[in-house]
Amino acid sequence: MRNTDAWKEWFEQNEQEMLKTADDIFRHPELSGQEFYSSRRLADFLEKEGFSIHWNIAGFETAFIAQWGSGKPILGFLAEYDALPGLGQEPVCEYRSDGGPGHGCGHNLLGTACAAAACALKAQMEREGVQGTIRVYGCPAEEIVIGKIKMNAEGVFDDLSAAITWHPFDRNRVSFDIWQAQDVKNYKFYGTAAHAAKHPEMGRSALDAAELMNVGVNYLREHVADDVRMHYTYTNTDGPANIVPDYASTNYFIRSSKRDRTEDASRRVDDCARGAALMTGTRVEIELVTSNREMKVNRTLAEIFYQAMEQIPLPEHTEEELEFAQKISEAAGLENDGVYFTGLEPLEDEPVILSIGTDVSDVSHTVPTVMLSAAVMCKGTPLHHWSATAQAGMSIGQKGMLYVASCMALGGWMLMKEPEKLEKVWQDFADKKTGKKQVL
Repeated sequence: MRNTDAWKEWFEQNEQEMLKTADDIFRHPELSGQEFYSSRRLADFLEKEGFSIHWNIAGFETAFIAQWGSGKPILGFLAEYDALPGLGQEPVCEYRSDGGPGHGCGHNLLGTACAAAACALKAQMEREGVQGTIRVYGCPAEEIVIGKIKMNAEGVFDDLSAAITWHPFDRNRVSFDIWQAQDVKNYKFYGTAAHAAKHPEMGRSALDAAELMNVGVNYLREHVADDVRMHYTYTNTDGPANIVPDYASTNYFIRSSKRDRTEDASRRVDDCARGAALMTGTRVEIELVTSNREMKVNRTLAEIFYQAMEQIPLPEHTEEELEFAQKISEAAGLENDGVYFTGLEPLEDEPVILSIGTDVSDVSHTVPTVMLSAAVMCKGTPLHHWSATAQAGMSIGQKGMLYVASCMALGGWMLMKEPEKLEKVWQDFADKKTGKKQVL
């Protein structure tokens, strides 16, 4: 009897190529919008597997769409590959930074797993003679929350039947989560320079304005909803203390689990900036860097992919990997009580509100979207940290990547072989006000 699990065969035959791809991207980390090597590496991987590649999507040189097949359904895998500044780290269990960018969010694994899942699904569809279209979206600039927002605004995802992605974490689960709605803003204050000792009355301090704005925001924290988060940093404080600074700037992230709540807090932060400028006789410019909505979860998709995750064996870790987890936990002060890896977590009955954001959220308001999580790092490892980078570059991260790629491939096959499931997915998605529906 013919083996019909072509997707499994594909993983067995291509595992080493997956590992090489993830490792190559890890060792060539590139910041958001500069992912020239990483995007090309992933696109080459897909092109060799029979996908056609289209570049310069939505104005991004490092964005691409890889496509195979024809007709409906159309499943899109959302791949990422940008790194973070200052998180360059050797894949060892001690802090060994090179000061450059690094994959502290595991995007070298994220993009590779999405590409691999698409290729394995293609193999299964070819074996079974099933019609449909598979796309892999090479999505740049996720770390600065821009890439998919701009792509989505230009209609890149509009004809998808469903979007599929995942994110590296320290646990295995369907991410039935509401990621935050966010505004990212720059506040630029312009004043008048003067000698701070001889002619202080002639100066109008832009730095005073920035500081007063932050004081106002810190008082504002008492009068916003519990889930509102407002983070800031100074992005320009150069100059000697005996010169009244004529320029100062801050960067703000303003977040909550609901878009209207984020917008309200964002307007009030703007008012703090304007008030500070008025108090100091300066001028403020408010720049909206990017803005996204909260994640729109889809229960039907979550249940389908949870069923897929239940069927895939969890990674087994060697004694050497467990020793690595122990040592890196001690070196980084990770809290896990010696429990480094656990099994598949149950699917929650209700959505979970997270305190972090992603540009995937905007896609979830255009088409039904599912996100998985896989343990590519030991329990307690924080993202955007050297210990996350280290594990993303060695076998612990790679095993999690192989696991989740299989989960996404199987979940995609469940949709392709029974496209009627997508009717229920779109019923779940349909907005009561707009009644948006997709023709499958």
